[in-house]
Amino acid sequence: MSRYCFTLQLRPESVPEYSRRHAEVWPEMLEALKASDWNNYSLHIRDDGLIVGYVESTDLDAAQRAMSSTEVNARWQAEMSPFFAGLADTTPDEGFVLLRELFHLESQLGNQS
Repeated sequence: MSRYCFTLQLRPESVPEYSRRHAEVWPEMLEALKASDWNNYSLHIRDDGLIVGYVESTDLDAAQRAMSSTEVNARWQAEMSPFFAGLADTTPDEGFVLLRELFHLESQLGNQS
């Protein structure tokens, strides 16, 4: 299982509504994410709309493809897209910026003898 972290940028005025919608994610969306190998998935948000996401998956590209093939994801992305800044020709689930992992405590502890 690999760890992935990413960022996205909401329009600042969208933060309250986006946050409200994520307090009530559709059950079929939650089920699709889990079935598509999105594990330990979380989103964190700053007041200015910066989102930092974290997910574990055996293969993020395959997990993204699996989600993109679901009808519920198409509906969810269509509803969420207007909240974002800087995603002119893509949806949020395809437009996030992956971050390179710099440090992982357990990995370094595991390297000690």
